[in-house]
Amino acid sequence: MAAELHVELVAADRQVWSGEATLVVARTTSGDIGVMPGHQPLLGVLESGPVTIRTSDGGTVVAAVHGGFVSFADNKLSLLAEVAELADEIDVKRVEQELERAKAEDDAEAQRRADVRLRAASAAR
Repeated sequence: MAAELHVELVAADRQVWSGEATLVVARTTSGDIGVMPGHQPLLGVLESGPVTIRTSDGGTVVAAVHGGFVSFADNKLSLLAEVAELADEIDVKRVEQELERAKAEDDAEAQRRADVRLRAASAAR
């Protein structure tokens, strides 16, 4: 079994992250999945949630992902997200304000997006 897998995290508007990893954890419609080198091929639908990437150099990359697809074959993992944002790009104060506004407007979708972004930012600390 290979010791690493190649990961591409791509949003509709940009490549968010690319590199080598030892583990990727993401939320799909079937539940949370962990993909390591040598994993069985898969194709799934991404749910909104944090994606955690354990890099080959021992670091961790966390991103807030909102919808999309995940595929894995030949030690190449592709996360094709509708929207994705690295945790270190998230302005926590701004997202907290967005969450309060969404609650006041009773906008469940906006609340969910803000919650995912806050969880990703928190997980990266």
